[in-house]
Amino acid sequence: METFATRGYQKASLAEIATRAGLTQAGLLHHFPSKAGLLTGVLDLRDETDISELGTERPRGLAFLRHLVETARRNTEREGIVRLYAVLAAESVTEGHPAHDYFEGRYRGLRAILVDALEEARGQGEVPGNLDVRTCASIIIATMDGLQVQWLLDPASVDMPAATETAIERLIGRPLPARA
Repeated sequence: METFATRGYQKASLAEIATRAGLTQAGLLHHFPSKAGLLTGVLDLRDETDISELGTERPRGLAFLRHLVETARRNTEREGIVRLYAVLAAESVTEGHPAHDYFEGRYRGLRAILVDALEEARGQGEVPGNLDVRTCASIIIATMDGLQVQWLLDPASVDMPAATETAIERLIGRPLPARA
């Protein structure tokens, strides 16, 4: 994970990854038949970690938005994963990148979950009835991703959780519920 995070996909070598993992290159290729397969495995591990932290069912309505602020808080404690995600997300827009489909699907899925949460909140009267939930979903994701890049470049100057919370509250026009 660290090699992809610090060097990017194109410059990461299987030999270096194998050495860091305490394996031979042949041993690494036994578990992951290609560099692209290894990349997919690393991204899947990141997702599995986030999903396991979420529990068996995602929070509903504004509670999901609070969960996003807590995710930003947790991300301040896992720089390697944040760096990996930021580097690979940016690289994935290039032609033929093996993570292109992964990130395209991930963003589509995140937008859908956020739209659902915002519609739940709207149905419960927690956000204005005329809130453009699709645009808000895209803005929240863009804000969180942008904050991660800024934090990676200057961690002492960027408070990801506070900025995430402020941005969400401004978008929805009300404070989020207190942390559970």
